[in-house]
Amino acid sequence: MSEREIQLPMLVTGVAGVAGLNAFQHFHNLFPGQVIGVCREDLWPLHGNGIIGCDITNGDQLKRLFEEYHFKSVLSCEGTCALKSCEMDPPMAQRVNVGGVRNLLDAIGQTDVRMIHLSIDLVFSGDGDGGYVETDTPDPVTVYGKTMVEAEQEILTRRSDIFVMRISLPMGISYSGHAGAIDWIQSRFKQDKPATLYFDEVRTPQYTDCMNELFEVLLTNNMSGLYHGGGQTKMSLYEIAQVVNRLGGYNPDNLQGCPRIEAGPMPPRAGNVTLDTTKLCTELGYQPFSPWPLSEQWFPKTRQWHYEREEMDEAFGHEFLASVLYHRPG
Repeated sequence: MSEREIQLPMLVTGVAGVAGLNAFQHFHNLFPGQVIGVCREDLWPLHGNGIIGCDITNGDQLKRLFEEYHFKSVLSCEGTCALKSCEMDPPMAQRVNVGGVRNLLDAIGQTDVRMIHLSIDLVFSGDGDGGYVETDTPDPVTVYGKTMVEAEQEILTRRSDIFVMRISLPMGISYSGHAGAIDWIQSRFKQDKPATLYFDEVRTPQYTDCMNELFEVLLTNNMSGLYHGGGQTKMSLYEIAQVVNRLGGYNPDNLQGCPRIEAGPMPPRAGNVTLDTTKLCTELGYQPFSPWPLSEQWFPKTRQWHYEREEMDEAFGHEFLASVLYHRPG
């Protein structure tokens, strides 16, 4: 791998999402005035301090943005992951998740812009035992997953120098306070409302802190093609909610669980979509992702684990949760 300095200015798309927002904040702090984040124009509360309204489904608007800023690096985090909305409106999902990528590639053209694109583990059905590798054939069960596969193919067909990474659940803050895995679950518990999560939808979550450090490395080397970037820990959505419930000091009765077959047909739910990150670790020469949660003592042992309140739990609460789940401790 050849290395170079991060090329600036940088564009981060999809800053309304957890991965995009945390990446933008990270690089905006590193390179003040050299990083631009974009999101839809109607998300005006996000605009300002380096974030502007630009709809990537509008190809002409995106090209004008590139003509104005002459970006040298791009973190492509754009995409709608609202599963039910995608099922109800497939043309919208196609327009955003596939059309947006086409527009981005058109705006880049044949320039030597360094681009990293994020895809998702939900390109797989999860009907087996998980541990998917890059050569496994995608078989998504959702419209969202299908459009993400199509976006991957669009990129890999048109450009051989782009790094495409399938991630799982990025663990970090959301701009709205109720998006992303942690914030959605916690928003229910904060209101003393029940949250129902699945025993058999299994993911490989990762701290956004780890992702941002990895982006720094990837933006300075020439790795390209398709890679899996799942975290070290395999956790069901129910187990993730157990961690949030106990470490946040919330009412354990508000966490409910069920197998995904009981959730109904809309939207379809994937099963064990855990990712094998061996290829990425081998090429990098190290493991880029710390376990989430970092400490084994915070990992559920049983389905009743979140009821087990001990002396150490007295320190638990929202501030403690934020310090160990949104950000990698230490």
